[in-house]
Amino acid sequence: MNPVFVIGHRNPDTDSICSAICYAHLKRRLTGGEYIACRAGHVNAETKFVLERFGVEPPRYIKSFEPRLSDVQYREVPGISEELSLHRAWDYMNENDIQTLAVVDEDRHLKGLLTLGDIARFYIEDQDANALAEAKTSYRNLVDVLDGTLEVGDIDQRFEQGSVVVAAANPDVLEDYIGKNDMVILGNRYESQLCAIEMSAGCIVIGLGSKVSRTIRKLASENGVSIIATPYDTYTCVKVIGQAVPVRHVMRKKGLITFEPEETVEDVKRTVSKKRIRYYPLMDEQGRYVGMFSQRNLLDLERPSVILVDHNERDQAAEGIRSTNIVEIIDHHRIDSVETSGPIYFRNQPLGCTATIITQMYHEHNVEIEPKIAGLLCSAILSDTLMFRSPTCTPLDRMAAEELAKIVGLDIKQYATEMFRSSSRLLDRSMDELFHMDFKYFQAQNQKIAISQVTSVSENELSGIRDKMLEYMESCLASSGLSMLFAMLTNIIEEKTELLYVGKGAQQLVRAAFKTDCGEHSVVLPGVVSRKKQMVAPLVRAMEHDEEIE
Repeated sequence: MNPVFVIGHRNPDTDSICSAICYAHLKRRLTGGEYIACRAGHVNAETKFVLERFGVEPPRYIKSFEPRLSDVQYREVPGISEELSLHRAWDYMNENDIQTLAVVDEDRHLKGLLTLGDIARFYIEDQDANALAEAKTSYRNLVDVLDGTLEVGDIDQRFEQGSVVVAAANPDVLEDYIGKNDMVILGNRYESQLCAIEMSAGCIVIGLGSKVSRTIRKLASENGVSIIATPYDTYTCVKVIGQAVPVRHVMRKKGLITFEPEETVEDVKRTVSKKRIRYYPLMDEQGRYVGMFSQRNLLDLERPSVILVDHNERDQAAEGIRSTNIVEIIDHHRIDSVETSGPIYFRNQPLGCTATIITQMYHEHNVEIEPKIAGLLCSAILSDTLMFRSPTCTPLDRMAAEELAKIVGLDIKQYATEMFRSSSRLLDRSMDELFHMDFKYFQAQNQKIAISQVTSVSENELSGIRDKMLEYMESCLASSGLSMLFAMLTNIIEEKTELLYVGKGAQQLVRAAFKTDCGEHSVVLPGVVSRKKQMVAPLVRAMEHDEEIE
């Protein structure tokens, strides 16, 4: 079974992270499968306090589910040396059932690509009598393709001048055909061998397994002529000798297309769809070759399975959620825009916290809630319901929190106060951090807005960040691509929120939503502490009823 990722929304709060951890734990207990708790953002101060209190590591961070080449199955086909013969490259292709090879240096840096088509093109179009010399073919390659032995000469030298000549005529005629430094293919006729040496051939290839006489060896050595003995007949020698050419002579060196593991599959698809190439080299971050992948590998990529907790809106989900297979959703928010490829298990209840739903599911499946899990679930409920002060809180939330507190031995009031204070010290943080710490997108009537919420037990702290927060919101409105930005400065103890807003039509929208007089950029809303029930709902209704708020 492939792993299933259990993940909350972006800019995760305590419920989002604790619910992911606890639901992944429940699924593992029920199925024995691999369920991995994840997060779609950084852990805030409150959640860090909770995790450390109960000795739990933060979930795995997933920036995006957008598939990357690192997720694609590729072939770990080793690269070949540029000195390898076409003969050996051809064999390697057949053995590995692949039609493209990467040519690399000792450090695995790409030098070129060799395809089956390149080899065929060389044999049909480019090979001539001078090809061996033009390619500066090594005697090592020549001996290898001829399955022979080097009787005279240096195996590390190269054949760099001359043409390939077949000595099929008598010696008198051969004198007119053999040039200096030529490679002469001949049989066991002593006279022809002697003629080739006298004509200053570069190398003579003696076929049919014929023995090389002592005299010919001596003369060849004295005249700087190499001798290769082979068991092949003349026809076979002529047929295979061109295969000794090194791949560097044939490989493609220009316009190479390479990819790295972190490139997205969609970007890669767009590039390769315009090319008529079957295999592409994959390079690591240091530019070293690691393997080959094909367009089919891109098409065969399996989507990761995902369970969403504490959200069901695409704008709040981790990036790349469209590239996943959503198999479950556990949530307590309004139902919105996440699409699935088929029927799924979708549990949505009007409760104050996703953790309350998950607590119910532990009971429904008769799975014991261990203290560590109880601590996380209780913390999530206290956080999301603002210690039962939020209007979203139900009797079921309170009952669940009290039951969980008993399991782990918590004094709810004392613990909740400690937890909320852990996220204070607002003045020590940047406005960017505070604004995005608990930040969500919402959409209605083709308008997209964002609402941040900063909670504290200290009115002085909230007042201290007010002006800087407004200034920050003004500065980032244009770059956000949104029509309006909102920030809730919520005092948990006094149960009130000062709502800050910027953007064209924001003041009119707030006035319409809350039926109250508003300042140019802020309004105090007594009794408002819940973003979901007391902020989003009125704003969305106002947007739907007043399509042209200006």
